[in-house]
Amino acid sequence: MIQVWLRNFLFFKKTFLVSLFWTVFEPLMYLAAFGFGFGRYVPPIEGLPFIDFYFPGLLCSTAMMVCYFESTYPNYTKLTHQKTFQTMLLTPLSAQQILLGEIFWSATKGMIGALGVMLVSIMFGLFSLKFIFILPVLFLISLIFAAFGLMVVSIAKNYDSFVFSTSGFIIPLSLISGTYFSLKDMPQLIQWLAYAFPLSHGVQLVRHILHGQTDIVFDGIHLLVLICYATGLIFFANKLFQRKMIN
Repeated sequence: MIQVWLRNFLFFKKTFLVSLFWTVFEPLMYLAAFGFGFGRYVPPIEGLPFIDFYFPGLLCSTAMMVCYFESTYPNYTKLTHQKTFQTMLLTPLSAQQILLGEIFWSATKGMIGALGVMLVSIMFGLFSLKFIFILPVLFLISLIFAAFGLMVVSIAKNYDSFVFSTSGFIIPLSLISGTYFSLKDMPQLIQWLAYAFPLSHGVQLVRHILHGQTDIVFDGIHLLVLICYATGLIFFANKLFQRKMIN
């Protein structure tokens, strides 16, 4: 597994500036536009200024987006066009090791994106020593969507197949998971729908940690849901990926 991770890391070193620009610059624009532009006209939400309410959601959605795109298009290319994974199977590596290596690398990219946003946020006065406590939560979110991306790769017919998971799942999640508005003010059906998916739990947990609103019971539930999602999606991604490699 570590060999696969290292291979991706060595390639990342050669494209570091391009990768860093994409993973940090876009979230920075969202932070400036929504947090300090649009947010100036929004009244406090759940007792927090809009920028403080929005920032945890931006961190979680950045981790989700970066690791999802890292785990889909590049891995589909490796699988179908470059035949990279097939070549790896000629070494002592197993399909499971390849999968786990790619999942953990994509999760690493998600963390790099989130850490980049954290560093940039210092310029906006959003730095907090509590950042260290949200890192495990952001890594769990990254694992979840990295595994989901590899599941999609395992069943995709072509590049156009990713439109369904991107526009039909990832983008809607970034909108209804309490990133831009409080779920407490939404209809009950929307709340149930949002909490059926992992991003809402991650956003709530990060927000509670950063702003000292922790509740042992509810935050424990949020954490448990994230762990269950990560475990389950990695399990199913492994099954689908091994079947794909055999075929």
